[in-house]
Order: sequence, then C-alpha cells, then structure tokens
Amino acid sequence: MDGKQKSVAAITQELQNCSEEALIALCSNLRTDPRKSVQLLAEKAMKRLEKEKKELERVQGMIDFEREIAGSTIYCGIDEAGRGPLAGPVVAAAVIMPRDGKIPYVNDSKQVSEKKREQLYEQILKEAVSYGVGIVDAKRIDEINILQATYEAMREAVSQLTLPLGHVLADAVRIPKLTVTQTPIIKGDAKCYSIAAASIIAKVTRDRIMHEYDRIYPGYGFSDNKGYGSAAHIETLKKKGPVPIHRRTFISAFWQGEQD
Repeated sequence: MDGKQKSVAAITQELQNCSEEALIALCSNLRTDPRKSVQLLAEKAMKRLEKEKKELERVQGMIDFEREIAGSTIYCGIDEAGRGPLAGPVVAAAVIMPRDGKIPYVNDSKQVSEKKREQLYEQILKEAVSYGVGIVDAKRIDEINILQATYEAMREAVSQLTLPLGHVLADAVRIPKLTVTQTPIIKGDAKCYSIAAASIIAKVTRDRIMHEYDRIYPGYGFSDNKGYGSAAHIETLKKKGPVPIHRRTFISAFWQGEQD
C-alpha cells in the first residue's frame, strides 16, 4: 500500500516513527498526494526535522567550544542556582558528561521551561559520567555572605566527582581553593554543554527543595517564587515575618523584627 492509499492517521503515525532517511523519502512522496492535509503533514515533518538538526548543531557547537578550552583532559562544568533569592539555599552542581554523546535542548536553565528542565534533568543524570551537588543553607549564607557560600557549594559539588578531574569550566567565576585548573566563562551556561547541564541539575535540585519548603512553610508561595522577592512574597514577609529559611542579610529592607 503506498502513501496515497493510507489514511491520514496512519501517515501521521508513520511520520512519527520512521528514521531520518526514511522520513525524507516518505515526505518526498507525500508532497504529491492529492490530499492537502497529507501535504501539510509532510511539510510539518520536514520542518520538525530541520529544527532537530539545527538543535543538534547548536549543542555540538557548545561541545566543540568547551573542548577547545579543556582539550583531552577530564573536565567538568559547574554552575549554581539561587544566588539572588530572599529565602532558601544556594545550590551548585558539577557534571562530567560523556564524550560520545549529546542531549538535545541542553541549554542555560533559564532558557528552558520547567517541564523540559525536569525531563533534561533525568536524562543528564542518566547519561552523566559523574556529577556532584553542593547545597549551602540560608544560615550559612548569612554567616559568610552569598559569594563565599556559592564558592563553598561549588567546591562541595566538585568534591563529589568520582573521576580524577583535570579542569573545571565555571560560569563566570573563578572558584577559590580548587586544586585543579579552571576557566571562568562569561555566559558559560549558554556557551558550554557541561556548564549548561550543570545549570539544569542545580536549578531542578533547588526548585524541588523550594517545593518541599512550600509544604513546610505555607503562605509564602515558595513553590511559585522559589524564594525570590516577588511582590506577594514580600507582602507576606512584611505581614508574617520570616521563617528559618529566609536569609536575614537579604531581607533587612522588608523586615527589621526578630525571627520567631
């Protein structure tokens, strides 16, 4: 049975399941189908294929960029989430990705939807050669300041890696007290595959923590605002005062009283 004889539903299913080479050949045939709906299916399928190819090229470009810097040594990407919020921890992730694969749509976590981040998070953890996560809580942030807390979280993440690390690629910072060479890269989470993967791990980890804090401390909207200073969060803070996960050094403009 050729493409003209198949139902639109059958053609749709075939377009979704065939290989790239088969898809190109099938779409070429479907363009001659007298049914306009079938021609549109072929056009959409080819546009989807082109989009996927461009995405793989983008990711490969990120991989090529970081390998030019790190060379043949074992290297990790590292990034953090949560430097700016009024509440909750700062979380850092370090990840060593395999050299023989790439995951489409890995990008700066801010450029990826929450639903897609969750999917990528699972895939990154499954494919990573090694990864580590460092978490520094609000109390520690108040004690040593957010920059030092970020460095502490990053060092903890790196310490969890199970391979002999030769180089670190970091998003815009040089991490003190590391014994391996490192390269800080401005906008590294948009340029380097490994840093982008680390940014997704850090972001999803922290978001999940804030969802749990929303259950423990209801009313502050932590599931939605993730601890950032939204208008509703600040208004609640002014009315109810802080909870233990608020960073006291961050909320002085909104709260001068004592914590309960």
